[in-house]
Amino acid sequence: MSEWTGAAAFEQPSAFDLFWHNMPVFFKIFFLVFFSIIIYAIFKGIKQWMANNASELLTVSCTVVAKRFRVSGGSGDSSSSTAYYVTFEILNGDRVELKVPGRLYGLIVEGDRGDLTYQGTRFKGFERAPGRDVMR
Repeated sequence: MSEWTGAAAFEQPSAFDLFWHNMPVFFKIFFLVFFSIIIYAIFKGIKQWMANNASELLTVSCTVVAKRFRVSGGSGDSSSSTAYYVTFEILNGDRVELKVPGRLYGLIVEGDRGDLTYQGTRFKGFERAPGRDVMR
């Protein structure tokens, strides 16, 4: 174990200084990469949140063209979570895929026509147009 060579001879090194000083280079690189990824994800989330807030609240006529879901976790004793997505085709041909709450996912059917309300990447609501048979 090497001796601590701090800035001042009378200073006691902190536990973190001793930990970091005696750590192998590989672990230092790992920690730096790990924390860099976390910081990047935080900034990316904040950027998306700000972009959504700056976006205009839009209500457009559209058709539901696809639905999908993604399950994550659930192996062993861990719990799982499911994210639900619906793809809407706007009248001009553009498609928008938005994450929707599970309680609404089951109520939306491919082929439904109606008015979609969204802001950036945030789903705000979908109101089905009248005239579609509920029971077939």
